[in-house]
Amino acid sequence: MAASLTDENNHFPGLTRIAALLADPGRAAMLWALMDGSARPAGELTMIAGLSPSAASAHLARLTDGGLLALDVRGRHRYFRIASPDIAATIEALANVAQVSAPQRTAPQPRTVPLDMRYARTCYDHMAGELSVQIFERMVERGLLTPDGTSLDATPAGAARFADWGIDMALQKSRRRRFACTCPDWSERRPHLGGALGAALLDSWYAQGWVERTARPRILRITPLGHRHFDAFLAA
Repeated sequence: MAASLTDENNHFPGLTRIAALLADPGRAAMLWALMDGSARPAGELTMIAGLSPSAASAHLARLTDGGLLALDVRGRHRYFRIASPDIAATIEALANVAQVSAPQRTAPQPRTVPLDMRYARTCYDHMAGELSVQIFERMVERGLLTPDGTSLDATPAGAARFADWGIDMALQKSRRRRFACTCPDWSERRPHLGGALGAALLDSWYAQGWVERTARPRILRITPLGHRHFDAFLAA
């Protein structure tokens, strides 16, 4: 029998613990800075959060002990990263909730998001933003993916298309994470594609020269070649 998620008072201590970790602005800034899938040293995260070294060290320890961050030790250097794709997806979903629940006076917040970030950016290890939402919706419309709640599976037509994009379907389905799932997009307020398939597609698009990283964290550039391929897919 699975262990209960609630305690003897019918409280949900796991949820309150995670909420407490995310409630501090400095810790939230550190987590958001790592949403591009990078691993960053403590000193860089300290500057991003605007904290003293001692305060930042304490916050990083709490995030690591709480399971939100993982520590990579490289020689004498310590790098921190988001602990798992599921943690990253949860943070992205909470950002989406924050947009929806914002006071009415700040309701048009998505319009204030820089256009390049709103159009194409990383969400941990997959693509997010307006273009990604459009591609995902077209995949579903064309019957390449079939939804089952928040999970997705590829149809035979989808498997053929993804193979054309260089995706090893058997490999992606064997990974120790969800194969494909919806991920809430905080700027578009509609889902984009996440999971192992979403990550593999972005890697493929990098390799084919359709998408490029930029000097600005999380923001992606769609190359002229990429625009031609994506426009053709969306128009088909």
